[in-house]
Amino acid sequence: MPVAVTLSLYIAKQFTLAVLAMVAFLTGLVSLFDFIDLLRRAATRPDVPDSLAVEIAALHLPYFCIDLLPFGVLLGGIVCFWRLTRSSELIVARAAGISAWQFLAAPLACAMGLGLTATTLLSPLSSATYAKAEDLDNAYLRNAGGPLNLSGGQLWLRQADAGLTPGGIAILHARQVMLSHGALDVHGISVFRLDAHDRLLSRIEADEGHLGKRQWVFHGARSIKPDHLPEPIGNATLPTDLTVSRVQESFAAPDTLSVWSLPGFIALLERSGFSAIRHRLHFQELLALPLLAGTMALVSAGFSMRPVRRGGVARMIGSGVAAGFALFTVSKVAEQFGQSGALPPVMAAWAPAAAGLLLAITLLLHLEDG
Repeated sequence: MPVAVTLSLYIAKQFTLAVLAMVAFLTGLVSLFDFIDLLRRAATRPDVPDSLAVEIAALHLPYFCIDLLPFGVLLGGIVCFWRLTRSSELIVARAAGISAWQFLAAPLACAMGLGLTATTLLSPLSSATYAKAEDLDNAYLRNAGGPLNLSGGQLWLRQADAGLTPGGIAILHARQVMLSHGALDVHGISVFRLDAHDRLLSRIEADEGHLGKRQWVFHGARSIKPDHLPEPIGNATLPTDLTVSRVQESFAAPDTLSVWSLPGFIALLERSGFSAIRHRLHFQELLALPLLAGTMALVSAGFSMRPVRRGGVARMIGSGVAAGFALFTVSKVAEQFGQSGALPPVMAAWAPAAAGLLLAITLLLHLEDG
């Protein structure tokens, strides 16, 4: 028993180091391409410094780490188990009567532990940095309308407003927003209309309104100008390029919310009448990440523990990499079905990992018991 424990700890150490090194390598590689793309976009805007691209790329790093963790586990596991097999360490262990299931328990626990750490600890950091990166991207590099936020049932919107002055800005605040039969209704409305230098020109107050075709419509509105008394203006309109679907898509993206914040935001969306499928799916994917990481660890072991003397090692390792990418493809297809509503979010998130786990166990049974 002490021999098996010592061997398991040794393999777990080698496995964890290989996985962390592979995750760091993949994250660096993806970040390089992300940085190049950000530099290209920043080059089209003379007033945006290159340091902004560096900042946004750095803020993307935790997000990439979580996204690439399953691939890091797969490739790092393949490298680790192949090295241990090539040096005959695993062969000697199995000849000593230690089964593959015994010395794979520790790497499996490490992989699931890394997945659990990413879900519970790295996810809050990733969501915060990704949200900051999206804010910077929206403010300096994109041509989209302005930032839109739903918080506590209240809507905040910033958009262009050239109705009073060129380059003007309108900031809309609604204390309550509801989606009913495809129509977006807002209540408790305040609209602040600013000029290009952020000076307040006027303020519109209304008890209720709705999003019409390319315009906001406010009922029973009152106009308030600096140094003037409120003036009733009846129905008021504010031009906009927003649609109901675009408003919904503009709410906090699932990637900008941590696993701890998602349940509350999902409940808020459903109370407001909006679809929460994307957020439910992302929440389930975060919960399934430890299982997916463990599955990748078993897949890497199944495809890289073939003895070198039997030959065909390169083909087996290539098959392992191909199996990992096939599992990734299946998970992305299931994700698309989940977002469309064709599959429940729970099934779309957990089914690929469960299927990969069954494949890995089958392969290891064949490898161990012949």
